[in-house]
Amino acid sequence: MMTKTQSILKRWGITERELTELVDQNPSLRGILLGYVAEKKFHDNYLSHPDISEKGKDDDHDRKKKGDRRIVYKGHTFLIEVKSLQTNSVKKLGGDSWIGKAQVDASDRRVVTFPNKSKLNTTCLLRGEFDLLAVNCFAFGEQWHFAFALNSELPENTYVKYTAYQRKHLLPSLITVEWALQPPFTDNPFTLLDKLIRQKSS
Repeated sequence: MMTKTQSILKRWGITERELTELVDQNPSLRGILLGYVAEKKFHDNYLSHPDISEKGKDDDHDRKKKGDRRIVYKGHTFLIEVKSLQTNSVKKLGGDSWIGKAQVDASDRRVVTFPNKSKLNTTCLLRGEFDLLAVNCFAFGEQWHFAFALNSELPENTYVKYTAYQRKHLLPSLITVEWALQPPFTDNPFTLLDKLIRQKSS
């Protein structure tokens, strides 16, 4: 009898090589697996900070709660969205320098409500819908690096069919990330969270 503690390879009756070939041959499968692995890597590498008193994950299917991780840091609740680079957008510029685009949108279309109460059916995320963006940069040389930026400091949407007001309040679906990191990105999420705390206190 198969149990949940057994290797997924044994449960499915495939070899490590076969699974690797399936992932390499199917970009959509690779993207799904890499996304969930990135969430775990982010959780393991960053959420053991002594100033984090609570950490959790919202239901992926709850469209009213947007965020891959919900944490309480220094007594303040923050939503963190973990995204990945589009593999086919990644280019090596030379040496240790890379450039690529992170896909920063919802998994499906839904109706968003703007501050003026107007609504739009879109896959784009709203400015302010989460606090911190964490971009998995594994595609830059297959190392588990992350790039962090505040939602409020991300670029505006530029889609011409949206109104100027909508573009102001929507994030673009693709956001350029460079390595070495350039503003608004940094490799330290806690300096950004501390910045948000200062802003709330002022």
